[in-house]
Amino acid sequence: MKQNRIIWILSGVIVALALALAGVFVFLSNQPPVKRGPQLITPITPLEPDPAKWAINFPRQYDTWLKTKEQSPTTWGGSQPYSKLERDPRLKTLFAGYSFAKEYNEDRGHYWAVEDVSKTARAPTAGTCWTCKSAVVPGLMKEMGPENFYATPFKELAPRMTHPIACADCHKAETMELTITRPALQEALKAQGKDWTTATRQEMRTLVCSQCHVEYYFKGTGNYLTFPWEKGIRIEQIETYYDSYGFKDWAHAQSGAPMLKMQHPETEFYTAGSTHYAAGVACADCHMPYIRDGATKYTSHWLASPLKYPDQACGACHRDVEYVKKRVTDIQLQTMTTMTRTEESLVAAISAIQTLSNTVGADSQALEQARLLHRRAQMRWDFIAAENSAGFHNPEEALRILAEAIDYARQAELIARQAIKP
Repeated sequence: MKQNRIIWILSGVIVALALALAGVFVFLSNQPPVKRGPQLITPITPLEPDPAKWAINFPRQYDTWLKTKEQSPTTWGGSQPYSKLERDPRLKTLFAGYSFAKEYNEDRGHYWAVEDVSKTARAPTAGTCWTCKSAVVPGLMKEMGPENFYATPFKELAPRMTHPIACADCHKAETMELTITRPALQEALKAQGKDWTTATRQEMRTLVCSQCHVEYYFKGTGNYLTFPWEKGIRIEQIETYYDSYGFKDWAHAQSGAPMLKMQHPETEFYTAGSTHYAAGVACADCHMPYIRDGATKYTSHWLASPLKYPDQACGACHRDVEYVKKRVTDIQLQTMTTMTRTEESLVAAISAIQTLSNTVGADSQALEQARLLHRRAQMRWDFIAAENSAGFHNPEEALRILAEAIDYARQAELIARQAIKP
């Protein structure tokens, strides 16, 4: 009898412990997830534009960000300022009648963003031009609202742009999570049926760059910043979008064609089926590689060409870094050589169209057809010329687009020459 009692007592204890343990599991599973984040030495105000205030907590990242101040070239780019118009006089013909024929300089690093846009001879007038130049912008947009920000004159906003592109553009101050602070990207993704808030961290390592490294235009009288992604991100889909609105940036001074100026479509070019993108490589993997300092691993914020630190950027995936560097060189040389041929075909087309337009009794139908082909050709050339990788982000796509550009340009030239009366 005593033995049975002990068995019952032990059974009761086991059941009680099991119930208690189950209760603990239920309690824990119903708790809100703990947000991971760094232990800050000093709090950072949300949307704080001054990177020096973030540096107290992240000195290594800040030191590498300061390297964006450096001015040094790579073979086809870099951050050393020079006049593209002087290096390639054909650009004056290609952009005749537009501000880029007055000044077209190589960009410098993020550190110089505010200074460079303030001093450009292209004389921006819309507040929209500040959107991607300063870490002050997210806070200003929250204060003013995007629509009012875009509609405010450039000079009126200038005194408030006290810091260049920095931490607040991409990070939440409380947790350091990556975030999208520019409404234009949020709106463009929404138009495609995408919810950026569900993106993975690896996807965000590209999306934060996509806030600015894209093709865009100013929509309507309020200069509302808009990405032409509604129909897709490939060059043909962007062209269809602009055609559907009858949009043009300017009328070419020599050919009279309604022209489109491409900005810097790195996102569209890279994500349109490139090998690296298909493999899940993010922009930051190559342009902001991980760096080791003793036992500490951190992300470089130099935001430079991978050719500046190939061992970290390329060596993370490729064993033979020297081979990769040679491969990059070969691809870029091939792209730039083809781009030169494209420019030559465009200049010839412009000359023929100009001659036709100056001909008394010119065939108006042939003239309009040639102008349309000029628009198509130059848009494609500029898509590659304005993109900042000399074709490396998507080599096959670069050559495909340039081949189409040459074809359209030669068609325009042929139509114009055939229509010129002897």
